[in-house]
Amino acid sequence: MTTELPYGSWPSPLSAEAVSAASPRIEGARFVGDEVWWGESVPEEAGRTAVRRKAPSGEVSDVIDAPWSARSRVHEYGGGAWTTVVGDALVFVEKADQRVWKAAPGERPRALTPLAGDMRFGGLTWEGGRLLAVRETHRDGAAPHRDIVEIPVDGSAVEDAARLRSLVEDSDFLAHPALSPDGTRLAWVAWNHPDMPWDRAELRVGRLEGGLVAEWTTVTSGATAPLQPIWVSDDDIVFSDDPTGRWNLTRLRLTADLHCEDVASADADTGGPLWVLGQRWFAVLDDGRIVAVRTNGSDELVLIGTDGEVRPLAVDAVAGMSIEDIRGSRLLLSGAGAAGAGLWDIDVDDPGAARLLVGGRTAWGEEWMPRPRAVTVDGPRGPVHAFDYPPTNPGVTAGANERPPYVVFVHGGPTSHVGGAASTKIAYFTSRGIGVLDVNYGGSSGYGRPYRERLLGQWGVVDVDDVIAAARGLAAEGAADADRLAIAGGSAGGWTVLCALTLSDAFAAGISRYGVADLRRLAEDTHDFEARYLDSMVGPLPEAEALYVARSPLSRLDRLRTPLLIEQGLDDRVVPPSQSEAVRDALRRNGVPHAYLAFEGEGHGFRRAETVVRQLEAEVAFLGRVLGFKPDGLPALELD
Repeated sequence: MTTELPYGSWPSPLSAEAVSAASPRIEGARFVGDEVWWGESVPEEAGRTAVRRKAPSGEVSDVIDAPWSARSRVHEYGGGAWTTVVGDALVFVEKADQRVWKAAPGERPRALTPLAGDMRFGGLTWEGGRLLAVRETHRDGAAPHRDIVEIPVDGSAVEDAARLRSLVEDSDFLAHPALSPDGTRLAWVAWNHPDMPWDRAELRVGRLEGGLVAEWTTVTSGATAPLQPIWVSDDDIVFSDDPTGRWNLTRLRLTADLHCEDVASADADTGGPLWVLGQRWFAVLDDGRIVAVRTNGSDELVLIGTDGEVRPLAVDAVAGMSIEDIRGSRLLLSGAGAAGAGLWDIDVDDPGAARLLVGGRTAWGEEWMPRPRAVTVDGPRGPVHAFDYPPTNPGVTAGANERPPYVVFVHGGPTSHVGGAASTKIAYFTSRGIGVLDVNYGGSSGYGRPYRERLLGQWGVVDVDDVIAAARGLAAEGAADADRLAIAGGSAGGWTVLCALTLSDAFAAGISRYGVADLRRLAEDTHDFEARYLDSMVGPLPEAEALYVARSPLSRLDRLRTPLLIEQGLDDRVVPPSQSEAVRDALRRNGVPHAYLAFEGEGHGFRRAETVVRQLEAEVAFLGRVLGFKPDGLPALELD
């Protein structure tokens, strides 16, 4: 029997504390002997990334104890912060000093890289008995310098930095170093300012002499965005590339004419924006078969036979998939499914016997997790894709004539993507009677290059039009209350929130998490990886300065009349607190109800448990205060 209560006031067993702890953030995984090791963000330990091990008995323990944290800051977003080397030794980038350290279980880590110099490392990979990494060296008054280096695992580089052997440089950015089986060639991906790696990059192959690249050749056109080279023999590479507008697999034979052939191409993406190092969208098994992630809205895992036959593999994950490691016919797959994020051990020849290792289930039952509905609405420039998560509570319903309040989620990036899998954070809202519409506006990945390029030169225009179209489309079909629509987003998503609120009256409330408010300030302050991103999204400076001013919400804060919750990390180096503070000050001048929450120790994105708890409770309380419902069991949020 169900109880009838107004939307937004439904009681829920999902506390903010439980949600914070429920969905692990997986940061890589490896088969190590008869164990599985994985990286996991631990909110209750100040967001540190622990490396954990699971024994055959099921016992879980840490490889490195707190406060050690495996997190890289190469390209600011990091990735590939740990791997394993000979035996069961862990090598990892320590968050605090960005040095590389080595540790066996139960041992105190010892350094492998020197303390001198401002160096960061990421994309660690153990290739042919050599530890390779992308190194980023910061110098006063100059752009960071990057190269691919070999790090000696005996610790000899600690006292002699020259022992860090630079294999290759010659470009602004590098990723995906891969050593040929015979050790005579190195493949890698490179790109230069002002391009972003999902716009234009190059796959390069270099000949090694004395372990260093003596000369190299670009083996792609330079007009595409290649990813993840894997050697299948001394002369053959499989990689992903998008000359057709979709990231598909290509086999390259290093003959005189550099022969290329498609590998089971499809109208889906095996690949994605290279925001972080170390992500893997496919793997080549020992027998030549390929297991790959394909994305067209949601993710699918497929097995490609040596004859080209494609067989879907039924797995629990449908979004955010990454193939972390392989052994024989087994693979470690991270991703998100109906019960949140998890890590699975899957045998491609028997996927039905997949073993859940971490996450992937909830303490409160899957009936509390909303089932996504793929939604496509007509926008000003074509279709807009989204996932609708309706209010979901097995014990409560609302009156037949009431329409639910909805919050439109706007992802960051902006060249990112959300898949059709409910997170526990989404369930925190939907279980209380608040619907969530997760929008992949034009510019999002996961639908091919033409959809992604819809945002070129149009940031602050297309994204705004698309989220408004999606919200109004949902209301027009009667699924949402048109008078109780809210919008929420972080970083680039926060930019879209602020733009939408200063350009339209589509939303009754807004939530900006470390949102961009001033494009000129962003161009001046942001880190090197994104230093020229705005060239393509808005226009190059100084020629486009007037457009930067006109597009920025900071230029029209006098129009901001919508109640707003602002959340900001005080250690944010991507979008500094000054931008959020300017929005707060404008709201005060305008006499608009608002709240400003500043979090010590948080950067660009929230990782600490206490921050996530405060954030979730404040957001629902804020929506209740503005949209006219009383959330059950949550403290009130005072507005200025």
